[in-house]
Amino acid sequence: MLDWYDRNRRILPWRAAPGERADPYGIWLSEIMLQQTTVATVGPYWGAFMAKWPQVTDLAAASLDEVLHLWQGLGYYARARNLHACAKAVAALPGSRFPETEEGLRALPGIGAYTAAAIASIAFGHPAVVLDGNIERVMARLFQVETPLPDAKPILRAYAETLTPADRPGDYAQAAMDLGATICTPRKPRCLLCPWERACQAHAQGEPERLPLKRAKPERPIRRGVAFWLVRPDGSVLLRRRAETGLLGGMMEIPSTPWREAAWDEAEAAAAAPVKPRTWRALPGLVGHTFTHFHLELAVLVGRVDPVATATLGLWLRPDRFGEQALPTLMKKVARHALSGLRQG
Repeated sequence: MLDWYDRNRRILPWRAAPGERADPYGIWLSEIMLQQTTVATVGPYWGAFMAKWPQVTDLAAASLDEVLHLWQGLGYYARARNLHACAKAVAALPGSRFPETEEGLRALPGIGAYTAAAIASIAFGHPAVVLDGNIERVMARLFQVETPLPDAKPILRAYAETLTPADRPGDYAQAAMDLGATICTPRKPRCLLCPWERACQAHAQGEPERLPLKRAKPERPIRRGVAFWLVRPDGSVLLRRRAETGLLGGMMEIPSTPWREAAWDEAEAAAAAPVKPRTWRALPGLVGHTFTHFHLELAVLVGRVDPVATATLGLWLRPDRFGEQALPTLMKKVARHALSGLRQG
């Protein structure tokens, strides 16, 4: 497997040469960004973060606003908040050094079992059992595990542990990840190129693509809300900061009602607005956005307001300056919908 890795490894900016230890800061940053995000997407963000904050102490000294702003577009913003909190925690440790053990790493904000194992293995050379989605797929096929995920995770971990070497464990972990990402893919795996082809039980059965099995996912529920596009005479629009905890925590938002399953009628929604303009205008259409556990549909109400009566509600900014703020993708969609609806109306 390591011979295959040495010949075929993907050259990624956060990786060290085969046999060498990687920078724990760079590995930690990449692993947090790669959670539920592709390598192709993460690459430019990782480079931007490393250029702006080359050491963990630099990131710790930054404001959360700065971190969230640079994170825009990566999604799952709790990762950015945990990233910042973790940087502060590491900066407070002796020498501002990451712990080398899985136990020590897991004590830090935002670092779970997988990320701790990856850092311990890749950055510090410990034979930790690294098990991401790619490696789970490889193990399920290699050992023909018929138990569906997520129930199969302990079984897959046990198999992965039998293969984790004491020599170059970090390179082995990255090799297994690369194997799943480039060869043992979810669809049309390229078995003829796999170094484990002869040992793979699913390949021997002629149906590797069938595994791993997964439990049927429940249908994603729909939540509904109403966003308020509140405009002053100078064209500035109200933005406010969401609570630090919860979905999109700490991000800037266009104000809205709570999100719920039941639809909102216009009068009920207007009563929940942060300010009451003389009249509301409902824009046609809805803004749709899918989160991990639900799909959201937002209607948009437009209201024009008095600047004196609204001075303390939040940040008033013209839409052409929204790029200065950490607006999540959902709120950018709301802004595009509002501006398009107003142009057409």
